[in-house]
Amino acid sequence: MFLNFFTELRAARIPVSLKEHLTLLEALKSDVIGKRVEEFYYLSRSTYVKDEAMLDRFDQVFGKVFNGLETSFDQETAEVPDEWLKQLAEAVFSEEEMKAIEEKGFDEIMEELKKRLDEQEGRHEGGNKWIGTGGKSPFGNSGYNPAGVRIGGKGGQGRAIKVWEKRAFKDLNDDVEIGTRNIKVALRRLRKFARDGAQEELDLDSTIRGTANKGYLDIVMRPERRNAVKVLIFFDIGGSMDGHIRTCEELFSAASSEFKNMEYFYFHNMPYEAVWKDNKRRWSERIPTFDILHKYPHDYKLIFVGDASMSPYEVSYPGGSVEHWNEEPGEVWLRRMTDVYHSAVWLNPIPEKHWQYGQSVQMIKTLMENRMYPLTLGGIEEAMRTLTRSH
Repeated sequence: MFLNFFTELRAARIPVSLKEHLTLLEALKSDVIGKRVEEFYYLSRSTYVKDEAMLDRFDQVFGKVFNGLETSFDQETAEVPDEWLKQLAEAVFSEEEMKAIEEKGFDEIMEELKKRLDEQEGRHEGGNKWIGTGGKSPFGNSGYNPAGVRIGGKGGQGRAIKVWEKRAFKDLNDDVEIGTRNIKVALRRLRKFARDGAQEELDLDSTIRGTANKGYLDIVMRPERRNAVKVLIFFDIGGSMDGHIRTCEELFSAASSEFKNMEYFYFHNMPYEAVWKDNKRRWSERIPTFDILHKYPHDYKLIFVGDASMSPYEVSYPGGSVEHWNEEPGEVWLRRMTDVYHSAVWLNPIPEKHWQYGQSVQMIKTLMENRMYPLTLGGIEEAMRTLTRSH
């Protein structure tokens, strides 16, 4: 079973080594934990997982390998955590059935579960007593009981007091679209620190050395350490991007706080001869793209955020824009920008598996020399690595 667990983790692209597996086996042999599956879960997670982005993926593999608590309990010493029975859901049974359940009390329910674990010899489905699927037993899954303990499988009414397979770390998965957490962590791979500005931070080491040499307190100040990376970020807005507004807002918020030297602009589908800063005044206060190329030096990092989904004519033909008559194709402007800013990437909110079906997506990916990445935590990290290599 444990070898299968190890191979499933590797199959899920979680970077686990044989040394870590042997460490886990040694810990089990030394009885560093009890017989509860919850203890084994935390032990194996702390042994195998080195990156928080892998926590959700680990939970999925753990649920797959140890499907149902009954497969992991030692039948003679099985324990169910008391907190599993802390609260009751609203009543869904008749008054007589609910009264009978309430009369048992938490202690009696715990003892009943232990007893049934000892007595049950195989899988059970339906009914109102044994641990299994369906039915009205308070133990199992896919059933219907207001005070149940879900064991493996899928929930029936969403009323279980404790859900073992609940994926509490889903938003940390680097394969899913980004949420509100950890965007900053992904962006921080693009860092080049320098000390600039006013002397407003205490230099403790220099203060200690100066005081020791002079015999009196010599306070030394220094400029604050800041991320010196400079970023130009262009957001595609409108049309098919409307469904990705929230994700782009979260990315913008994180990038604004992470990069002190950041300038942002908006465009639609392709960055043509003009972009804008205010969507409400996008037609009256447009900024010529040439002005941006002349104003910001080539050491800026260039990031495009867009789904790259449009008519191919917008990319390759004059007049192809759906909003105005563009004198030059979109690809001309994209090349001009990447010629000035050699360190450039494109973040696409569409899942990567769908890119092959979009002709314009493939065209822009080629123009970006394959530096297009999915707008996921993992995709952002890989994009930041690409930009970092261009320092």
